[in-house]
Amino acid sequence: MTLSPRLAAIVDALPLDSTSRVLEIGCGPGAAAREVARRVRHVLAIDRSPAAVRRATAAGAAEIAAGRLSVRCVAIEDLALDPHDEPFDLAFAVRVGVLDGRHPADRALTAIAAALRPGGRLVVDGVERVSGVVAAPREGHDVEARSSGP
Repeated sequence: MTLSPRLAAIVDALPLDSTSRVLEIGCGPGAAAREVARRVRHVLAIDRSPAAVRRATAAGAAEIAAGRLSVRCVAIEDLALDPHDEPFDLAFAVRVGVLDGRHPADRALTAIAAALRPGGRLVVDGVERVSGVVAAPREGHDVEARSSGP
């Protein structure tokens, strides 16, 4: 599957490098996650839909086998890293209702901030905005999600 021009432009604009660990929120069939996985160290693609996760897992079999992609069925509000998991440098979402202003985002932003390394970034392509969140230090359980951008 090739990326649509819109999705390709979003992926091309992400601040990626070969050492990045990336979280894609709302991966759907995984097209963006597969493209990002070709450019970075590792991508965790999540979606709350079991059907989407099955499609992303099947389509990303080569990237999963290479250790560059993982796919998990979980809502962003419920995402929790284990203490031994390495945090992410970047999280991104494309048209995810809880992050583009269609629904309250407090729980989602808290979970994202906890999953990002200090200084990590969130990029959201919503209906009308691109926003960011910066993770506070990961020690302890007091995680602060601060919005930046419009």
